[in-house]
Amino acid sequence: MRFLHLTLPTPEENLALDEALLSEAERAGSPETLRVWETPIPCVVLGYFCRLEADVNVARCDADGVAIRRRVSGGGTVLIGRGCLNFSLVLDMRRRPALRDVGRSHAQILRHISEAISEKAPGTVHRGISDLCLGERKFSGNAQRRRRDWLLHHGTILYDFDLAQVSRYLREPARQPDYRATRSHGDFITNLSADAPWLIDRLRTAWDAREPLADWPRELTARLVAERYARPEWIRRR
Repeated sequence: MRFLHLTLPTPEENLALDEALLSEAERAGSPETLRVWETPIPCVVLGYFCRLEADVNVARCDADGVAIRRRVSGGGTVLIGRGCLNFSLVLDMRRRPALRDVGRSHAQILRHISEAISEKAPGTVHRGISDLCLGERKFSGNAQRRRRDWLLHHGTILYDFDLAQVSRYLREPARQPDYRATRSHGDFITNLSADAPWLIDRLRTAWDAREPLADWPRELTARLVAERYARPEWIRRR
């Protein structure tokens, strides 16, 4: 598997690059890829189907200069920033037919990650559709986008994140997994006791991501930014 450790300057470029990697894999059948990145500033990222006003305190984001963007994968709205490691897997469903089933794919991928980080998080459990938790508290959310033969899996891992920011910028979601039990953001999420280099090493080992990816799809990323990710019509579409 190829490995790309790259954070681009803006949130829209980072989100566009993930879609570009998926599109290139579907078009050309390139090798599978693990990418990791971490933005130094907070940013709200809406899931593909999420509603802006229902999920986000827009006025507070605007007042504080916190960007709001939308990704191409499903799942809920999240706040990312320093102390939140983002990882993206571009996986070939022809090689891994079990991934064609949404439920089985989340279970298989999250089990792989749980085993990889078990040294520092032995109590990790998969809860809901796509969460990783320490006990009842979530530290990783995940979402997917599918093409015919390829899958993009998005994940976040909170390890040194300012958790108080979440309640400041995100509203309590209307749709919640049962295990959340209507808890507030502050009572629901937690940080994993680890650091970014260790997490990245464990992800690389888990997926055997050894081949550095130098030639990432720059032109397609720039085109997706211009056509989609930087456009208010895309960000505020729901």
